[in-house]
Amino acid sequence: MHHGVAPTGKLREACGVCGGFADDQPLAFMTCFALYALQHRGQESAGITAGPGEGRKMWTKRGLGLVSEVFPDTADLKGIVCKMAIGHVRYPYDADGRDFENSQPLKLRYRHGELAIAHNGHLLNARELREELECQGAIFQTDTDSELLAHMIARQGSESLEEALAEVVPRLKGAFAFVLTDGHKVIGLRDGNGFRPLSLASFTDGGYFVASETCAFDTIGATYIRDIEPGEMVILDEEGVHSRQAVESPSTNLCIFEYIYFARPDSNLQGRNVHLVRRELGRRLAREHPVEADIVSGVPDSSIAAASGFAEEAGLPYEMGLVKNRYIGRTFIKPTQKMREEGVDLKLNAVKKIVEGKRVVLVDDSIVRGTTSLKLIRIMKRAGATEVHLRISSPPVTGSCYYGIDTPDKQDLIAHKRSPAEISEMISADSIGFLSLDQVKGAVDLPEDVFCTACFSGDYPVEP
Repeated sequence: MHHGVAPTGKLREACGVCGGFADDQPLAFMTCFALYALQHRGQESAGITAGPGEGRKMWTKRGLGLVSEVFPDTADLKGIVCKMAIGHVRYPYDADGRDFENSQPLKLRYRHGELAIAHNGHLLNARELREELECQGAIFQTDTDSELLAHMIARQGSESLEEALAEVVPRLKGAFAFVLTDGHKVIGLRDGNGFRPLSLASFTDGGYFVASETCAFDTIGATYIRDIEPGEMVILDEEGVHSRQAVESPSTNLCIFEYIYFARPDSNLQGRNVHLVRRELGRRLAREHPVEADIVSGVPDSSIAAASGFAEEAGLPYEMGLVKNRYIGRTFIKPTQKMREEGVDLKLNAVKKIVEGKRVVLVDDSIVRGTTSLKLIRIMKRAGATEVHLRISSPPVTGSCYYGIDTPDKQDLIAHKRSPAEISEMISADSIGFLSLDQVKGAVDLPEDVFCTACFSGDYPVEP
């Protein structure tokens, strides 16, 4: 697995997936809008596969860029006649990442027809499975786990996609949410540990839809039914929806970072609204790490809920001390050395009139390498803040993730073998406070054995 981190200095989700089956819906069109809702889960490539399942070939379009760049005219999608569609947005694992071959859904032909696969996550045993298949003569066109799954399905004797998957899935180790279609049905599949989220919804006129997050359902007017269980295979077809358990003895280890940072605030995970959880994280942070200050400010956009909770609990005014430039795009423009030294940031700027002469509590959701935090504190002090106290609504990230979240190697994490006091000094903060893991679990308010917290605790549910 290639480790890296987003230009924002944040950890990043690997992908977003979705798909549905319905007779009377413009499904390709609706899948595109679902992808817009999932755009935060991947901004390097996007794609849709749609199919009628009547002997005709499935239609696929995928490409590099945002959903709006790959599908500039959504009206064209209304004309696609189909009963099923699947969609994908992707972040790359590789360093440069902008490779068209690895964009998804991946569509292939095999002896039983066509197959399209969209995947979110990371298979830990991908390398050994790939080597085994290559020894049997398999030729790979991409680096994706989707292609690996396709080869494994093709090698099963069963004509039924459902039966082939039931044979293959127990061999997969790691984190995955797959959405597949063979032009006759759509199947949603979640790994036996439930690392990656996947939910099910229905349309009022008939038909069903699955997606990584519930915010996608709101966008297309579908009604949330339930989260798909770990190790469960959900089949959407002419008969409606039915499911089977593909993995024996499943357990729930949903990535706790979904609540802290990855998921959209309007999504619900395991019955908990993400925005409300983040606000509660902020309240608990204020109780655990109080500080004498004048104002509280959040880092846009993911930390605003936590910052408002902190301000509320601390009895301090919440102010918009940082403003985000939303139109900078994904292109990384390198500032000059002088701009860098002066702390110029093209994406964020401090509001001088708000922070000048103030002791500021700056709330962020996480700290990874520390480069972003250092930059933000410099921006704040340059704008006249007398003190900047950093408060983080999660524990220190001390370990890499092996389950589909892009993280730096352990030695590149600022919290690796460093105390909070040492971190505070490195990033020029007047103080720093991390929310303890017990308080994070308390804020989510679910049984504590339903999360993966390996990046904080070093307790990996599946050996990497």
